[in-house]
Amino acid sequence: MAGRPDRIRIEVFGPTEAVETAEDAFRPSNEAIRSLARLIGRQMAREQFERARALERKQARQNRSGPLR
Repeated sequence: MAGRPDRIRIEVFGPTEAVETAEDAFRPSNEAIRSLARLIGRQMAREQFERARALERKQARQNRSGPLR
């Protein structure tokens, strides 16, 4: 296992001469938010599909066992 450093190194950058637009400033966070939303959407779709398949299996078992009295 690799050794862990005793201290965390934080680099501080001073102000830059270039003017950054709001769109450029938020671009990394927007990309992260979109990626997270995509993952959440896929998980929701997966869960919905699993519920539908479970319901189909349940109905198929009931149909095979015959009508209930």
